[in-house]
Amino acid sequence: MSKGIYVATMEPNSGKSVVVLGLMRMLLGKTAKVGYFRPIIEDLEANEMDNHISTVLSHFEIDINYKKTHAYTRNEVLDLYNKGKSGEVLDVIIKKYKYLEERFDFVLVEGTDFSHENSSIELDLNILISKNLSLPVIIVMQGDRKENKEIVDNVQLAYDTFRSSVDVLSIMTNKVDLNEISALKDLLLKRIDVNTNITVIPKIHSLSSPTVKEVVKSLDGNVLFGKDLLNNLIDSFSVGAMQLRNYLTYLKENALVITPGDRADIILGALQANISKNYPKISGVVLTGGLIPEEPILKLIEGLSSVVPIISVAEGTYSVTNKIGNIRSKIYAENEEKIETSIATFEKHVDTDKLADKLITFESDIFTPRMFQYNLLQRALKNKKHIVLPEGYDERVLHAAARLINAQVVELTLIGEVDKIKERIARYDIALDINAINVIHPKTSPHFEDYVNTLYELRKHKNVTIEMARDAMADVSYYGTMMIYKGHADGMVSGAVNTTQHTLLPALQFIKTKPGVNIVSSIFFMCLEDRVSVFGDCAINPNPNAKELAEIAVSSAQTAKEFGIEPKVAMLSYSSGASGKGADVEKVREATEIVKAESPTLKIEGPIQYDAAVDMRIGKSKLPDSEVAGNASVLIFPDLNTGNNTYKAVQRETGALAIGPVLQGLNKPVNDLSRGCTADDIYSTVIITAIQAQEN
Repeated sequence: MSKGIYVATMEPNSGKSVVVLGLMRMLLGKTAKVGYFRPIIEDLEANEMDNHISTVLSHFEIDINYKKTHAYTRNEVLDLYNKGKSGEVLDVIIKKYKYLEERFDFVLVEGTDFSHENSSIELDLNILISKNLSLPVIIVMQGDRKENKEIVDNVQLAYDTFRSSVDVLSIMTNKVDLNEISALKDLLLKRIDVNTNITVIPKIHSLSSPTVKEVVKSLDGNVLFGKDLLNNLIDSFSVGAMQLRNYLTYLKENALVITPGDRADIILGALQANISKNYPKISGVVLTGGLIPEEPILKLIEGLSSVVPIISVAEGTYSVTNKIGNIRSKIYAENEEKIETSIATFEKHVDTDKLADKLITFESDIFTPRMFQYNLLQRALKNKKHIVLPEGYDERVLHAAARLINAQVVELTLIGEVDKIKERIARYDIALDINAINVIHPKTSPHFEDYVNTLYELRKHKNVTIEMARDAMADVSYYGTMMIYKGHADGMVSGAVNTTQHTLLPALQFIKTKPGVNIVSSIFFMCLEDRVSVFGDCAINPNPNAKELAEIAVSSAQTAKEFGIEPKVAMLSYSSGASGKGADVEKVREATEIVKAESPTLKIEGPIQYDAAVDMRIGKSKLPDSEVAGNASVLIFPDLNTGNNTYKAVQRETGALAIGPVLQGLNKPVNDLSRGCTADDIYSTVIITAIQAQEN
């Protein structure tokens, strides 16, 4: 089941708070520990708390440190985006959410408010965040002062926009005219997918009415009287500028009186009307122009038995009236009446049992690259390993090393001369502390002679002399590999400069393969938009026979499982099922049968074409009874030519992140890089190597 829900909107003033409060009450009735998270909050003054967060935490008495409940302010996000650091935004949000997910049974996540004119970035961010957290979405829209057709069109747009990337669990249309609820719901049910929960919530007048407290905050007012009544609701407002006898006829229930501070007649008349049986009660009085009544008037007011809030503001009557008219009411922690009204409204109009059942049974099949990389990082951090990087002079290696050290995810050794590495760090302006890593030059290392003798003993049956061993051990690949063999490092990553043969030959000579493994093979983790697939073998074996292909499939399935991907193996060919003939198809068919015999519990299909393996519609049309067709997570290519070209084509055409090649089958992890790799590729490969070392 999902451990969270994301509440999102596409427009301002949607009434999202009503839904959040109602959901929180519902969730707390189903599970004991519910967390709350707002990835992005509005910009705040120093020491000011986000109103949404403080309201939820205080009312429901949720035990979370305030700093853990959000990741960024809106301006912080915009600043990072402008600097090209959008990925960092998602990484931090995922980390903060995961912290709460580990500590609570369920986490309610609330999206942004769309309270700014340029909200296109907010929409993209809400979709990206919910997608990368693998959370279903509840969309909240509003129908205030809109025709039903306009509401339905807006809801359809929101639904289509979100469901292209995430699972939409429910759509709640708020602030709808009570008389239109039934008709609107019928229209929505006809237009929107029947499997999506549709709810229509009426507009509640008391929830849309601002309080005197909100007027004080908006106008930076000074409260002269009635501080304990600042939660009074304001249903209307009027300006007292005419003579009192005329103004009294304009008073309405819960009206706010606006008048210059020197109009003692209006002030006293309004207060007297408030306690009179013949006039409606008022919510408060706003004194404009920075004027305060004279001392005798203040003394008279102070002696009254019942006084509504009276506030003084600096601006003139016209400006103040306009600002009060533009106030959009919010629900805040101290206003218990509004909070309880919100919850009662939600529970009355939302089928909470049905919604809770959908949440409990929901399972997301979205697994984004960011989430995959986060999981890798967390696994590597649990048991820090020592990784050696033989190509210590390469700029990309140094950039990756700086990032790895900053994340404190591994212990690193760079092979090279200290002075040369320092010079390159300075030249490339890399924020890498040389004292935080180990730097070794083979010939000056205290282990050099021991390594030479060890290599000689291991390879003398192959006619390797002591001098040949000494020459070999001066090579960075041999030295780095011997560090692993001797237990002085846990894994090695190389290939940014050196060839695959240069990287792998020492490993094949004395690290050797695991028991029962006959060949070393490779996989790529292909991080597509909404899933991570395993491609094998795209880097090592040019033309494996059926038995070798079967071994590659089993090794790749095991690697996928070790990295949290359920293996569903597709043995790729140019035909699916029994339709094709030819030597190449027969090789794949034979390899599939070998795997089924040796690993009967493994889900595998072959031969199968690529489109049938990854597209559910095509897969079910060609192989309707297959557990793998349309849903393959491990794709095994029949030869290196097909595999290498396919992974590069997918990478280039879709923008997928390709992590690898990751080698499988060796006793200890050695991984080869592409010479066209980036610093990000090296960073990811080192983390994967560390996890492989943990498994060993």
